[in-house]
Amino acid sequence: MTTLVTGGAGFAGKYLVSALRASGEKVRVFDLAAKETSDDIQGSVTDPEAAEAAVKGVSSVFHLAGNAQLWARDVESIHDVNVEGTRVMVEAAKRAGVDRFVHCSSLTTLVGTPTPIGASTADETIRLGPDQMLGPYPRSKLLAEQVVEQAARVGFNASIAMPTEPLGGGDESLTPPTKMILDFLNGKTPAFIDCVLNFVPADRLAAGFIAVRDKGQIGERYLLGGENTPMVGLLKKLADITGRPMPKLQLPYAAALFAGLIDTGLVSRFTGKAPKAPLTGVRLAGRRVTFSSAKAASELGWTSGPIDQALEDTIAWFGKAGLLSS
Repeated sequence: MTTLVTGGAGFAGKYLVSALRASGEKVRVFDLAAKETSDDIQGSVTDPEAAEAAVKGVSSVFHLAGNAQLWARDVESIHDVNVEGTRVMVEAAKRAGVDRFVHCSSLTTLVGTPTPIGASTADETIRLGPDQMLGPYPRSKLLAEQVVEQAARVGFNASIAMPTEPLGGGDESLTPPTKMILDFLNGKTPAFIDCVLNFVPADRLAAGFIAVRDKGQIGERYLLGGENTPMVGLLKKLADITGRPMPKLQLPYAAALFAGLIDTGLVSRFTGKAPKAPLTGVRLAGRRVTFSSAKAASELGWTSGPIDQALEDTIAWFGKAGLLSS
């Protein structure tokens, strides 16, 4: 039987496809990108006909396709892909009799307006509502989770994987964590706020997805996180690896929030260009949350590992891709 990976041409998707094929599985990719094999399906997860073709003859589905940006000119496009696309894939998989479905969510669904400004901890037990999310992207990911959980409650064999911030080479779409690191290296970010980041090496994340499929319980959420890294620690690692100067100015949260409001609410609205400091990102960063993946360790036997090699791989890929300024 075949394993389907939606979004298999994306950053995390490529690592997952590679890991599955390395273990001997036959993999079909369903993505907007051009097909790489004759069995792949080019199309959108919002297209029911394309979804029906994609799930035909597959035994398990990894649903990774989605809009991972914290800002979009058309906010509805985030909802359409992340929520309605998930609904389309779940329904298609149910009709096709797929044995196992793994949905990729996000750590951002665990952080919301009740989360205190300052230090706190989070894991899968955190339950928030859509109106408590800190922006359109986390709201869409939470609503997508609810689509999957509703299907699981009536017997659909689905589990939810909740990655933190994937790290490694090959992030061609420059998802927010990768873009943040690149901007620091290129001197485009003159200041920072005192936040905590949680990175998971992309190859270990792929192993985590597979562990969720093989060992996860129906309807359960599994946080796949790695190293909790304070921003000052990340900047030191970047400086040590590259020798490039890192910003020294630390902005108070209130100042960063004001900048995010102006950048997202005014500048980007009128220029149509993505903000340098998306308001959703600032709101998330202001909550200095550390994440625990103890459940994945105990129930799935999965752990992440240190991020140093993944960070070096990311920087090396920047260089090969010509993304680093001289």
